[in-house]
Amino acid sequence: MIEVENITKTYGELTVLKDVSLSIAESELISIVGASGAGKTTLLQILGTLEQPTSGRYQLDGIEPFQLSEKKLAHFRNTAIGFVFQFHQLLPEFNALENVILPALIKGTKKEEAEKKAVELFSFLNLHNREHHKPYQLSGGEQQRVAVARALINSPKVILADEPSGNLDTKNAEELHQLFFDLRANFGQTFVIVTHNQKLASISDRKLTMSDGKIIS
Repeated sequence: MIEVENITKTYGELTVLKDVSLSIAESELISIVGASGAGKTTLLQILGTLEQPTSGRYQLDGIEPFQLSEKKLAHFRNTAIGFVFQFHQLLPEFNALENVILPALIKGTKKEEAEKKAVELFSFLNLHNREHHKPYQLSGGEQQRVAVARALINSPKVILADEPSGNLDTKNAEELHQLFFDLRANFGQTFVIVTHNQKLASISDRKLTMSDGKIIS
């Protein structure tokens, strides 16, 4: 599913990633751990095509996204990859349903079809009757589940999560972690999760540890 070969990323004289290689299978749930500054988020941003590597090769589901035109890359990112961030990144002026369907509308999905899919996701994620609430009217756990619904709306092959439970209390964090496994069981997505939560890391299919821009285990 994911193939990374000898990826290096530099910013001026600073080398953030150093010759990183890894393979991730379809439907695998991977956690990436390591100290702050180890390169975890930069690697995740490259996997999400938000950053381009300085050198090396990246392939997702047989496609090399950085070989695509800018327009085709944007479409690929929108349809093949879902993102979950620590601070939800929900638009405060939109309600939960509007936040979730936005990637589908960008894709070109009809509004009625997108809303139907979103309502199905809301049911699965135990967000009944929260569709028309603004983010400030939702709890932290509910906001994060809305963010997960948004990540799933286009049925992407890969979900990338950057410290998804870092802003949640223990109960909500554990519920979110279980949700990832439930989603994998029901929808078959591949998950790559950057986390400081050792409990989540320990129950992942694989735990990758990064240090000083390299995967060390």
